[in-house]
Amino acid sequence: MPKEYRKFDAAFKVNVVRLSYEKKCLKDFAAELDIDQNVLSRWRREYKKFGTGSFPGIGYPRVHPDNKKLFELEKRSKKSDLRLEILKKGTPYLFQGKPALYAFIKDNEDKYTINLMCEILGICKRIYFKWKKTGIPKKHLHVALLKEEITAIFLSSKKEYGRDKIAKELNRRGFKIAPRMVSNYMQLLGLRSRSKRKFKATTDSKHNYYTAPNILNQQFKPDFPSQAWVSDITYIQTKSRFLYLTIIMDLYDRKIVGWSLSGSLHTKTTILPAWEMAVARRKVLDGLIFHSDRGVQYANRAFAARLNSYQCVRSMSRKGSHLDNAVAESFFSSFKRELIYQKTDLLNEPELKEEITDYIENWYNKKRIHSTLNYKTIEQFNAGESRVQISHHD
Repeated sequence: MPKEYRKFDAAFKVNVVRLSYEKKCLKDFAAELDIDQNVLSRWRREYKKFGTGSFPGIGYPRVHPDNKKLFELEKRSKKSDLRLEILKKGTPYLFQGKPALYAFIKDNEDKYTINLMCEILGICKRIYFKWKKTGIPKKHLHVALLKEEITAIFLSSKKEYGRDKIAKELNRRGFKIAPRMVSNYMQLLGLRSRSKRKFKATTDSKHNYYTAPNILNQQFKPDFPSQAWVSDITYIQTKSRFLYLTIIMDLYDRKIVGWSLSGSLHTKTTILPAWEMAVARRKVLDGLIFHSDRGVQYANRAFAARLNSYQCVRSMSRKGSHLDNAVAESFFSSFKRELIYQKTDLLNEPELKEEITDYIENWYNKKRIHSTLNYKTIEQFNAGESRVQISHHD
């Protein structure tokens, strides 16, 4: 018969150890209790080191009572670090769909507990085990992936894209889906693009400077870069005062080639620095049409002389006609809807400049898709046009 092991609770072990110090012979005391002397010696060593925390039970660490509070703090800290580690590693999979998260959990079962990973990543443990055992039907997998893609595109667009732009981006990624179905999924997911606010323009056209005729004449789709640029100015409220954003856009690819942020509406702080940025970034062709409203910043002699030095053709909107500069005003409408109106609190000037820089340089000019560019980003549009031009040349 196999040897039967005796089990002793913690209270018994503590009492035996304490009594052993009162006995003259440890061997005789062990024999009296029918306990192996080596076992009793081990209990004494553990008690000497951990006190009443020597015998916590199987699976529990030994901690001296004097160190228990510190141990608990360290334990919570390690658990927080572990949760953060799982979240950091799992975050890239959050927008790839549930199957990707399931695969992540499966790949990391030897590092973390399934319970903790499911809790942190918002996964139902029961469904995870079902997936692990049988997998997910292809139809359900497709719908799950589609929902995740729609959500990811919507959030990455700063909650601005509606069904048409999302459908175009999905089709580009290999999903065959109509805008109507995207709209249905967006309703199910509770995704709603931000509504447009009425745009209020500020133009000081009461001056005695020369105003050019409307040469552009609402021809907003030129055939090549630097054929037509448009410009406009808008105001933004900060914590301390109004600031003024001036932009110059190339109508060919809708890129903001120049911009400036200033605390006044003087020509030297608005359109002139924006112009200097634009000409440094993009070559000015002879005969470039520069279109703006009839504001004094554009009509005064200083800026007119700058345009003349580049052999540009001046063009201005007709009096009272906002449609003549609709593209520039449309940019400001999107800019305020996607950036300014999302802020619950007013920004200070350094914060605003940082936000505008990120919006124009990293979002609008690089990542945002444009319906007028066949739902491509500016970089994708220019890359495609370059290939077409090379092909024609060949």
